[in-house]
Amino acid sequence: MNDQKNYVRGVLLCLTATLSWGAMFPIMDVTLKHIDPFTFTCMRYGIAGLIFLAVLCFREGRPGLSLKGERVGLAWLFGTAGFAGFQFLVFYGQDLIGKQGALIASIMMATMPMMGFLVNWVLRKVVPPKWSFAFIGLSFVGILLVVTKGDLSSLVNQPQNFGADALLLFAALCWVIYTSGATYFPKWSPIKYTTITTGLGLASAVVITAVILATGGEPVPTGSAVVTILPELAYMSIVAGFVGVLAWNIGNKNLGPLNGVLFMDVVPVTAFTISALTGVIPAAMQIVGALFTASALVLNNLYLRRRAAAAAAAAAPAAAAAPVAASAKKETASVGR
Repeated sequence: MNDQKNYVRGVLLCLTATLSWGAMFPIMDVTLKHIDPFTFTCMRYGIAGLIFLAVLCFREGRPGLSLKGERVGLAWLFGTAGFAGFQFLVFYGQDLIGKQGALIASIMMATMPMMGFLVNWVLRKVVPPKWSFAFIGLSFVGILLVVTKGDLSSLVNQPQNFGADALLLFAALCWVIYTSGATYFPKWSPIKYTTITTGLGLASAVVITAVILATGGEPVPTGSAVVTILPELAYMSIVAGFVGVLAWNIGNKNLGPLNGVLFMDVVPVTAFTISALTGVIPAAMQIVGALFTASALVLNNLYLRRRAAAAAAAAAPAAAAAPVAASAKKETASVGR
């Protein structure tokens, strides 16, 4: 009964997280008309970071804040990748694309599980299973269809339009690197990893933003602009930033990463639906591309499950034979005496 309750709870939490993340891209379309993505990111994670800090102090107390003997530089690197690299690039790229930005940004996020295989290959020298390469390829074919709306010749004829798409892809890679970074801190709880890296990454984001504003790269937001985007800021910091991340971490703990990752398909579906309701209708080939990317994720999941089951079945006879062999060895020794 408890297993069933944990499973249902995990499903609801992962669904909550991915629904909140899917909605943030259309919401950012409105926000970016009033404020630059760099200042907004600092404001967003300033609020979310304080909430994470309060939760960490409540749950773990002073030990949760201790960094003595820890690899703070590595935590700063991962935090910078997640909360400066990802957040800056994804919303800056979305802003550059314009009307189609929310659709394209959301489908890029659905490629993260596939990118995870490549990052794991580079960081940990774990070669992805052979069929996973095919599914990774299928996932990126889906991206090409979304970006080009099925007109692949535009990659050559209009190359100037795809710099923003490259930023979105690199943003997704930054988040995968950040997520993978948690494995380098096995003694940290998910809330501690999130809180510490948020604080360190936010420090980098503030410095970068200050340089951009000081050099005139973006205009300093006015007070009225900040007031205008307060509802969006509340959603992005509290719902998508705090509730979404916490729900995702707990949901994946209940379901396991192999099940949890499937919910990443909800992100583009949510973004496509909200965009369509607000008048941005995806082209037919963009829908096909989204289906390609979603199918790649599901098929790879099924392939990994079958592969794991086969490995477990092969290991079972050996495990069963071990006690028998040990018993026989003991009896032989007894006879020998």
